[in-house]
Amino acid sequence: MPSNVAPAPGTGTSSAAGAEAVVPAEAVTPLIRGIAVLRRLTDADGVSSLSGLERSTGLARSTVDRITATLARRGYVRLDGRDAVLAPRLMELGNAYLAALRLPRLLDAHADALADELDESVSLAVGDQDGIRFIHQATRRRAMSLSFRIGDLLPAERTAPGPLFATEWGDREWARWHERRAADPEDRGFPAVPARSRPIEYGEDDRNDEKDRIGAHRTNRANRTNGKDLTVAQDPTVGKDPTVGKDLTVGRSLAADRPEEEPGAGRSARRLPTLGDDFEQRTAEAREAGWALDDQLIEPGLVALSMPVREAGRIACVVSVVSHTSRHTAADLRDTLLPRLREAVAAMERELREAQHAESATPTPRATAAPSGLAVWTGASKQELGREFIESLARGLTVITAFGEGRAELNLTEVAQATGLARATARRALITLEHLGYVTAHDRVFRLTPRVLGLGFPPLSRTSLAEIAAPHLTELSQRLHDSVSLAVLTGDEIQYTGRVSTSRVMSVHITIGTRLPAYPTALGRVMLADLPEPPLTELLPLTPRTITDPARLTAVLDRVREEGYALVDEELEVGLRSVAVPVRERGGRVVAAVNVAMHSSRRTPEECVAEVLPELRAAVGRIEEDLWVAGRFRRVPRT
Repeated sequence: MPSNVAPAPGTGTSSAAGAEAVVPAEAVTPLIRGIAVLRRLTDADGVSSLSGLERSTGLARSTVDRITATLARRGYVRLDGRDAVLAPRLMELGNAYLAALRLPRLLDAHADALADELDESVSLAVGDQDGIRFIHQATRRRAMSLSFRIGDLLPAERTAPGPLFATEWGDREWARWHERRAADPEDRGFPAVPARSRPIEYGEDDRNDEKDRIGAHRTNRANRTNGKDLTVAQDPTVGKDPTVGKDLTVGRSLAADRPEEEPGAGRSARRLPTLGDDFEQRTAEAREAGWALDDQLIEPGLVALSMPVREAGRIACVVSVVSHTSRHTAADLRDTLLPRLREAVAAMERELREAQHAESATPTPRATAAPSGLAVWTGASKQELGREFIESLARGLTVITAFGEGRAELNLTEVAQATGLARATARRALITLEHLGYVTAHDRVFRLTPRVLGLGFPPLSRTSLAEIAAPHLTELSQRLHDSVSLAVLTGDEIQYTGRVSTSRVMSVHITIGTRLPAYPTALGRVMLADLPEPPLTELLPLTPRTITDPARLTAVLDRVREEGYALVDEELEVGLRSVAVPVRERGGRVVAAVNVAMHSSRRTPEECVAEVLPELRAAVGRIEEDLWVAGRFRRVPRT
């Protein structure tokens, strides 16, 4: 990318019209380049080789290395050999937008309840220029299930929410939409959806029409051969066939000067409408009806029914019920579920009104975040990494985190106070983010845009607890040279969901998915200790040291709860010693546990507490930090 040129704000393509926009003179070039790297990693589903980033961004390899080193220092990527991998901590950028938006906090529970009641997937979406972005997904676990993720960007014309958002568009928005359609005729700039070039399935009537069109094509060619150029206005099929002037392959425009090809080769002189060509008509229908349908516009089999949720007369978001044609046709979805969807929307709008009333009744000064200590952190990072650390990139990304709940709109002074940056530094970062489309400015007040969700949120929004923990387990095992495991509680058993083994002659060998009774294991005891009534039945003696007395085991669990760890010495198997600590979610509930296991000859119980426990607690603390960021606006799968 040339130093003075950057993609203008758009949707899925590099710009709405495929043009280039000149970078403002005060923009921060390292921030532009760093965001470009994050976007390429997002498009690559969260993982890319450093050489791949070099090719996809056009940046020098040394620049890519410095950017990824800075992002790794920030905790936004993890460097794994020659690969850069997005890390859960990056989701704090998208969380800042979602917190400022308020909608997930207020409406997610309504969407989840609707999905449970209907046994269908339900989503919430917001408009993002001429596209839509998902801000919540309540999906059903089925063989044919919805694969869209929070933050995924879709072209408005190929969705049910799109026409509803378009009812509020003006001339500028429609012009942008037409330009983007012309610049990206196959929707290649929207990785979340199949390309628009998939062929249409023709019925017999369509095939007969195609024969008529082929005959007209041959007549036209004969007339041109005889010196008679039959124009569109002279074509006898005009006014009868809506497909005049369009190529038969979806998404492929017919150039006026394209060389003639025989229709038998798979192409005629006209094409059927491409997906989305009827968008303006669908928008007019949505304006009149107050709802919209998606009848397999994204891909065959996917149908959706959508309604807008309004706040203060404007569309705040759109709620959609999504199904498959094996369960509902589009018409059936409308006829069966529209009344219930109307009720859900009414409840959501009531929730927004009540929240607005509560906020108005108790006005509070605009909240600002406490200074982030950025100056100290960047100074230490610069001292440790030297020129490999790009200070302006780290500062620019921190500006995004200044926004949040109660901080949806900030002026320059408030951004500077929240981040600890000088006003001039904050101003340049905001100018850069506004140029790239991540903030908007109005009357000297800045707001985040939905585009912030495009910085890593889609691939990271499906991350499981086991995936979050994996790099931390590896690091801990390498540090201690012992086996490390992650497990969850299923009834009165533990199930291993993460595992890093050592290569010792004498080591603990357990595979992921293995189940063991919870009561004689350190992993099980830290999770049982969090339950109000732990299941303590069938306490069988697995070794001479296994505790089988319920009263004694209850006393042990009380001590585990108080001390925050469990140490089990040869109760599951002779010669096996293990120490474990719990993993807690944001609300404090224990959702899993991590242990370090070893042969009893390696360390005494006292050495386990003195040497292993501090390292184990530190590793679990890092897992919890990532889990709390990843789980702020979504449910993190445990496995």
